[in-house]
Amino acid sequence: MALIQIVEPDKAKGQAKEIYDTMLANAGVIPAPLQLASASPWMLDMVWQSIQYFSRHPDLGFGLLSSIRYLVAQQYDYAFCTGFNKNLLKMQGLSDEDIVKMEKDPLDAPLEDRERAVLAFVMKAVKTPDAVKKEDVDQLHDLGWTDSDIMDALAHATNMIGSSILMKTFKMDQEC
Repeated sequence: MALIQIVEPDKAKGQAKEIYDTMLANAGVIPAPLQLASASPWMLDMVWQSIQYFSRHPDLGFGLLSSIRYLVAQQYDYAFCTGFNKNLLKMQGLSDEDIVKMEKDPLDAPLEDRERAVLAFVMKAVKTPDAVKKEDVDQLHDLGWTDSDIMDALAHATNMIGSSILMKTFKMDQEC
């Protein structure tokens, strides 16, 4: 039970009901961070827009985004989303061994070379933002990533950090 009042799925009306119904139809679950965001209509709308944006991103694929979420959840001890995203990775064909290798080194993730590079960049930025250099970004440009793609990938990761803090603070004990 959250420390603040959220809109429970069975009591949802209006925009919250529409969003919940869409999530259930498309994903089979209403993620706990989305439910937590329902405490603020503005926040619910913002989180929903982010979900929609990333689900249709033209360059950042489902596997890459799932990997980002999983590794960031692991890094920040965000248990709410670690299990959920690990299951998504397994649904995409990753084994436990693949996931352990990716945890140890994002460059070992079972992704395309250019996706591994952006995943490694994101994790470097999340762990040691001051260590990121122009050369890191130049390397991504050389692989065909745009500034927009790079910003979006890192923003996706930092959104997980913010969500982790909100979930821990308000004691949401469900999985994503």
